[in-house]
Amino acid sequence: MAIARGTIHDFHSHTFLSDGELSPVELIRRAVVADYATLAITDHCGIGDLGRILATLRADRDAVRDAWPEIEVFIGVELTHLPPEVIPSAAYRARELGAEIVNVHGETPVEPTAPGTNAAAARCELVDLLVHPGLITEDDAAAAREHGVFLELTYGRGHSLTNGHVAKTALAVGAHLLVNSDAHIPPGLLSAEMARRIARGAGLTADQAEQTLRHNPERLIARLRERSGSRRIL
Repeated sequence: MAIARGTIHDFHSHTFLSDGELSPVELIRRAVVADYATLAITDHCGIGDLGRILATLRADRDAVRDAWPEIEVFIGVELTHLPPEVIPSAAYRARELGAEIVNVHGETPVEPTAPGTNAAAARCELVDLLVHPGLITEDDAAAAREHGVFLELTYGRGHSLTNGHVAKTALAVGAHLLVNSDAHIPPGLLSAEMARRIARGAGLTADQAEQTLRHNPERLIARLRERSGSRRIL
């Protein structure tokens, strides 16, 4: 019998390994109950803590994988507040240490992210997702499209102030969008309805929202499965 799958695909979340409230196991369990199909745990990292965080995430994810097969969990990092010139080497090191997904903390309007971070992440093929990229330029959005870097529409408080700008800029150049939670606490997880509201609230049409909520996640999931060796079916 096929396993019933949830409807939510979320590629940006945090545990108490960085600044979230929950252990990796509890975050996974709460995502199962919230009807998630896909969860990426991407704790904040610099360089020195990559190994510690990835090893813990992998051990906890692998321990519960067979018990909760209805959710597919990928482990990764969010490279956060690094100098832009360090991002490529940090992404390489994260991949070397087993990160299945590499996010970069973009130039959100509510934090002092270093100027040039969006440009560096968008041009790095080792980066999968540029999260809350703020007032991203068309040049950087086009570079993200060219290098296979997804751009985020976020549920995160404050970060979401520029969702409309991100959507408009991405659509203008054909960059791929995703809706993510940036969850740090249990109420921060998405519902299917909230994910759709985020997409439509950013100005997407119904068809564009469907692309963002279903088809674009399928693109990224296929990439992550190939990287992690998983061959599960949506």
